[in-house]
Amino acid sequence: MGSAATNRRAVGLGLAVLTALGCLAACSSSSGGAPAGTSQAAGGGNHTIWDPYPQYDGDSAWVKLLRACGTQAGVTVERTAYDTSDLTNKALLAAQQGNAPDVLIVDNPVVSTLAEAGVLTTTQENKLDTSAIAPNLLAAGQSQGKAYGVPIGANTLALYYNKEVLKKADVDIASVKDWTSLTEALQKVKASGDKGITFSAIGTEEGSFQFLPWFWGSGAQLTKLDSPEGVAAVTLWTDWLKKGYAPNSVINNTQTTSWQEFAGGDYAFAENGTWQLANAEKAGFGYGIIPIPGKDGGTAPAPTGGEFVSIPVQKDTARYATSQKLVSCLTNTGNSLTTTTTLSYVAPTEQVQSEQVARNPDLKVWVEAVKAAKGRTSDDLGTKYPKISEPMWGAVQAALSGSASPRQAMADAQTAAASATQ
Repeated sequence: MGSAATNRRAVGLGLAVLTALGCLAACSSSSGGAPAGTSQAAGGGNHTIWDPYPQYDGDSAWVKLLRACGTQAGVTVERTAYDTSDLTNKALLAAQQGNAPDVLIVDNPVVSTLAEAGVLTTTQENKLDTSAIAPNLLAAGQSQGKAYGVPIGANTLALYYNKEVLKKADVDIASVKDWTSLTEALQKVKASGDKGITFSAIGTEEGSFQFLPWFWGSGAQLTKLDSPEGVAAVTLWTDWLKKGYAPNSVINNTQTTSWQEFAGGDYAFAENGTWQLANAEKAGFGYGIIPIPGKDGGTAPAPTGGEFVSIPVQKDTARYATSQKLVSCLTNTGNSLTTTTTLSYVAPTEQVQSEQVARNPDLKVWVEAVKAAKGRTSDDLGTKYPKISEPMWGAVQAALSGSASPRQAMADAQTAAASATQ
């Protein structure tokens, strides 16, 4: 992995990239919370695990699984839980100080940042088995052709719909198959006196996360933001606002505030993720879920959320064997159903996905969406992704606010992204 000095320089670069990355969308349903356990890498019979799930305390199924995996591996697990953005910062600093945890569970878009900073071992080095993992999910944790961990599960985006609002507007959900039919449905809903669709277009990574299904669903590529396809995606959203099919509030909406609008019962559609399923059950009206349609039909590739379980570089390489046992325990087929159910994720393997759907048929649409999903750092973008994402969300903001046309906004974004990624 290079000399210690080289790694320190690389970690410094990683911290700079992380600043640009900011708080990533849909990494988990976690919010702030006090760290549990200790943050010092321990020797002897202890192994440290850092995760981004502070919402789970010592009595949770998640922490009990961590402990059980430790017992199975013959060690005591010392677990620390951080909020997502704090975790990545601390992982980079710990690596710089030579004090990385034995196992690190981190949001998938920053795997490439940590990998390029020399923080993580490859699956080839640590002998983790990735053969059963869906290739599109594994790709989110790859950099320059090498895998740096195992996805613990995935979430993504789809369209929730209000059955009562659509019935009132005489819209058959089966007719919504592409952008044209979706827009026609929104037109009918508005004509019937209700509201069309809400989503998050806020000027952060959260806004990019929600825009990507439409961008990718048009056939556009992140390396050319100003392609006709990319402009078409921005134009779709802009036209919805102009025609009153979507509210102006989307410009500042987070995924949480967007959901709150939908939960009010007046909207026909909301773009949101698996993490809202429990809230959907509490909404008080009949709802359904469909994949986000591509421009000309089919399921649009939505970005994957979720974390990777990885093994950081250690001075004492003898620790890797036990770390590998811990990661394998957390992600093997036998425990994957427990893990993904606890974390509200879709499993990363086809076998466990089938078990999830057998137990809960409502998950079928999410499994289909995850199968079509795509990592934000895939296509070998790696640490270039945040440098592209920021001008992209800026372009969406400019077009929706009317300060630039979709074509000009995306042209400006492409210029900025090209300059930043040279």
